[in-house]
Amino acid sequence: MQTGKIGVTSENLFPIIKKFLYSDHDIFLREIVSNAVDATQKLKTLASKGEYTGDVSNAKVRVKLDTAAKTITVSDNGIGMTAEEIEKYINQIAFSGANDFLEKYKDDANAIIGHFGLGFYSSFMVSEKVEIVTKSYREGAKAVKWSCTGSPEFTLDDAERDEVGTDIIMYISEAENGFLDESKITHILEKYCAFLPVPVTFGKKKEWKDGKQVETEEDNQINDTAPAWTKAPVDLKDEDYKAFYRKLYPMADEPLFNIHLNVDYPFNLTGILYFPKIKNNFEVQKNKIQLYSNQVFVTDSVEGIVPEFLTLLHGVLDSPDIPLNVSRSYLQSDSNVKKISSHINKKVADRLAQIFKDNREDFEKKWDDLKIFIEYGMLTEEKFYERAINFFLFKNVDGKYFTFEEYEKLIKDSQTDKSKNLVHVYATNTTEQFTFVEAARNKGYDVLLMDDVLTPHVIQKFEQKYTDKKFVRVDSEVADHLIDKDDTPKNELTWEQKEELSPIFQAVCPEGKDNYFIVDFKELGENSAPMVITRSEFMRRMKDMSATGGGMSFYGEMPESLNLVVNTNHPLVKKVLESKDKKLGAKLEKMVAEIAAKKAEIDVLEKEQKGKKDEEIPTAEKEKLSDLNAELSKLEEAKRESLTAFGKENKLAKQLADLALLANGMLKGADLDKFVKRSVELIK
Repeated sequence: MQTGKIGVTSENLFPIIKKFLYSDHDIFLREIVSNAVDATQKLKTLASKGEYTGDVSNAKVRVKLDTAAKTITVSDNGIGMTAEEIEKYINQIAFSGANDFLEKYKDDANAIIGHFGLGFYSSFMVSEKVEIVTKSYREGAKAVKWSCTGSPEFTLDDAERDEVGTDIIMYISEAENGFLDESKITHILEKYCAFLPVPVTFGKKKEWKDGKQVETEEDNQINDTAPAWTKAPVDLKDEDYKAFYRKLYPMADEPLFNIHLNVDYPFNLTGILYFPKIKNNFEVQKNKIQLYSNQVFVTDSVEGIVPEFLTLLHGVLDSPDIPLNVSRSYLQSDSNVKKISSHINKKVADRLAQIFKDNREDFEKKWDDLKIFIEYGMLTEEKFYERAINFFLFKNVDGKYFTFEEYEKLIKDSQTDKSKNLVHVYATNTTEQFTFVEAARNKGYDVLLMDDVLTPHVIQKFEQKYTDKKFVRVDSEVADHLIDKDDTPKNELTWEQKEELSPIFQAVCPEGKDNYFIVDFKELGENSAPMVITRSEFMRRMKDMSATGGGMSFYGEMPESLNLVVNTNHPLVKKVLESKDKKLGAKLEKMVAEIAAKKAEIDVLEKEQKGKKDEEIPTAEKEKLSDLNAELSKLEEAKRESLTAFGKENKLAKQLADLALLANGMLKGADLDKFVKRSVELIK
């Protein structure tokens, strides 16, 4: 029997493994099983070259759990090892600078294993002792047994083993006895080993008998050794792709379509990516693409390997050019990863373009499920944007689809403003914005339906790209003013008239911290609504972008800005104004006269003081001007208070404002109840 110490420059090896791999400790089983698969494949290669004459047709990896002995054993029929090879590959670990290593990799468990080739030693994360019983395929080789208790000391002795191959026997420590649970081992194997290229078995298959599950004689193989992505696309039918998708995601809806990747230059990459139906509320799940290295599961966190927007896809990527243990620092700097990311980006764009070209009708049917994915790509990847702009579709409220170019031709004559900007009118909810949509259509405008969560970001992007194109939501203005044209009639009130009327209608606007109203007056015709509520395009868009994380948090915290547009042509509005004149006419005339007189006095004094230095103006004159301004402020405030009081008491003005609120779905609770009761009173 041989005893000795493992060849490391520091005895910190095992504490490092146990401490810093602890958070990812179930990786140990992947590492040991992967090594077993690798050994099996090597023996098959030797057999194919005639360098091994034994039977490899039934070679498999077997995982065995013995709860009584507290062991997990991974056995293979691979190439095995001689005593010399154990000395070389197990005892002499290329490991130095343990302290520097600790500092550099303490937060990255994957990097520890992958960077230093310590896959086998990951078994010590969960084991108090590990044994290797192995027999090399070499002629005349004897079986040997290696044993280590988690310290640099080991023993190496002769052993008994009939077949070539290796058993790794892990004696699970008390602290990790959770790994002695059959369901836990099953879960780990199904996660990491589901598609390994060599059969992996764990126990026996079970079936229901006499009301309980009993074991059969058949091995329970947990993996599919030839998954769909390893096959040529020509050998697969549509149903094969769907069946594989159901295996990956048993509870998911059927995908829209898929892309089969098969690249061998300048890097190796295979895989199948599926386009799922993405909900409008943008429930992003970025752990749906599974990354493999030679069919060994690496991770389902693929940020950095594929562009951000492609993390919305589902499926599998497999590349031996990405190491089994992927560290963040590696992904950020590796040229192969960058090439793979760029290639997938192009491949996805090309596939979408091809589908659009080959079957536009089918593409249009899938557009509502695809658009968020495509919009997300256009917002986050410039190269994808350049390709996608050719198959991006606008959809109008009639359900018709247009490319960018097609839509420009459709609206060019009717929706170009006086500054030669092409104005795209859009709705986000045809039910809530029905009145505005109809008003715009009656003006001869086409109205787009842009109703997903990314809409504000997308139109912002378009306006940045195309400075001669504008997007205005259909409720951002009254229809006559949505598109500012030279022939738009403008016969608005003077500033003084608006100043006098504003307090009346400001008084009937609801008060609240969530929004504030700006009163405006427009001549909209007798047949238009007496009052209309519109939303500032800029402010509303900024708030929408803030709500979806667009970096506009400042706007998100602000109350919503709303416009109460009063139609001065409407008979009912005129009735309110006539009532104002009747009730406040004489009082207002007197106030207006006093205000005018006070302004005249102030004007005379200001002209006298014009051009003089401050010290040249007598103190008495300064005080007189200050007093006059104070008196003017009081007069103007008294006028505003009178108009406000009139507005609050005027039931018709309040009724008209409430009608506008009701049309926008903004009249609720107690205010709605008051409106109903007031409606009954006015009808009587």
